[in-house]
Amino acid sequence: MSDYDVIIIGGGPAGLAAAIAAYDEGAKKVLILERDTKLGGILNQCIHNGFGLTRFKESLSGPEYAARFIDELHKRDIKVLTDTTVLSITKDKTVTAINSSSGVFTLSAKALILAMGCRERSRGALNIAGSRPAGIYSAGTAQKYVNIKGYMPGKEVVILGSGDIGLIMARRMTLEGAKVHAVCEIMPYSSGLKRNIVQCLDDFSIPIYLNHTITRIEGKDRVTGVEISEVDKNRKPIPGTEKHFDCDTILFSVGLIPENELTETAGISLSPRTKGAVVYQDRETEVGGIFACGNVLQVHDLVDFVSEEAEIAGKSAAKFAVLGEKRHRNGVNCINGQNIGYVLPQKIDTKSDEGFKLFFRVSNIFKNCTIKALCGDKVIAVKKKRAAVPGEMETLIITAEKLKEIDGDVTVVLEA
Repeated sequence: MSDYDVIIIGGGPAGLAAAIAAYDEGAKKVLILERDTKLGGILNQCIHNGFGLTRFKESLSGPEYAARFIDELHKRDIKVLTDTTVLSITKDKTVTAINSSSGVFTLSAKALILAMGCRERSRGALNIAGSRPAGIYSAGTAQKYVNIKGYMPGKEVVILGSGDIGLIMARRMTLEGAKVHAVCEIMPYSSGLKRNIVQCLDDFSIPIYLNHTITRIEGKDRVTGVEISEVDKNRKPIPGTEKHFDCDTILFSVGLIPENELTETAGISLSPRTKGAVVYQDRETEVGGIFACGNVLQVHDLVDFVSEEAEIAGKSAAKFAVLGEKRHRNGVNCINGQNIGYVLPQKIDTKSDEGFKLFFRVSNIFKNCTIKALCGDKVIAVKKKRAAVPGEMETLIITAEKLKEIDGDVTVVLEA
C-alpha cells in the first residue's frame, strides 16, 4: 500500500486541473488514476474548436485544450497511472485498483478527488418500440468512430436528442458526406448551447423538430427507417402526427449520466437532481476528505467551467491533506426554488470566509427575468437576465460579506 497526499480518480479535464491545483497548493504527493491509455478524457475525440474561449480567450480544439493542462502537469512531480481501473473506494480514503502490470493493489490518501466524468444514456433507457438492428449508436460513440478510428457509421442519419454532442455530430456527419434528415427533441426547447444550434444546424440547413420523439425503429439486420411523432404536454406521442424518414443510422444524444458507482461504494450521498454527490462550496462531499468535481458532480456545458470547478476541489483537497483543514461543518441547505431545476453546491458552510459561485439551471425558457438567492427575506445575491434557457448553466456570486449574513437555508428562485 502506497500513501499519497491527494489521489485523483479520472484523468480528463477535471482530473488534470484538480491535480495541478492540488500540487500548487502544497500537496506534493499527488497521483492521477486513469482507466484509458492516455490523459485527456473525452477531449481527445472532440476535434472541433470552441474550447478555451472563457479560460484562454482562444478557440482551441479539445486535444489542444487538454494539451495545455498535460504540459503543465509534466512541469510538476505528479504521478500518473494510465490503463488503471479503480474498483472501489472507502470512507477512510483507501483506493483499490487494478492494471496489467501490478494486478490488484491498494492505495491510501489523505484526500480523494472524484473526477470520473459521465457516460451517455443509451437506447435501453428510452423504451423505444422496434427491433434491434445495426446502425444505432450514441452520439459519443459515433464521434469516436469518425474522429479517432476513421469509420463512418452510416450515410442517412436521424438524431434523437439535441444535446451538444448530438448537434456537433449532426455537423460532423454532414461534413463527412452523410445526409442528416432531422434532429428530434422531445422537449419544447433544445438542451444544447445556442451557439451549437446556430453553427451546427442552422448553418447546414438541418431541421430540428421540437416536441417530437422517435416512436418506431424499422429494420431487421440494419436500420431502414424511423417514425417520429409529435408529443403532448405530458410527452406522450399524439396519434396522427407521425412522420417517416428513410435512414440507415440513428444517433442518440439523450443526456449524460455521472459515473457515480464508485461514489456510492463509499457511502457518499447523491443528489436526486444532479445525480452527483452532495457537496459544500469547496466541493467536499459529506464524507470528510473526499471531494468531487467536473461532470461526475454536475453536467457542464463548457470545459472552461469544468476546469474552474476542478481547481476549487484541488485547492480544497490540498488544504485538507497538507494543512489539516478539517472543518466541523455547520452547513445550511441550498435549495432550488421557483423555476430552478437544480442548484450546486447543495450545502453552504457559513463559517467559511471566502465568497463562492452558485451554479444552477433554469427549468424552462424565460425572457427578461430576475434571479435571486434568498435567505428568508434577505436577498443574498441577485442578477437580471434578458434570456435564460435550460441548456446553459447560470451562476450567482455569493460574496464573503453576504456569506456572513446567511443564518438559514438559501433558496434560489427565478421571477419571470
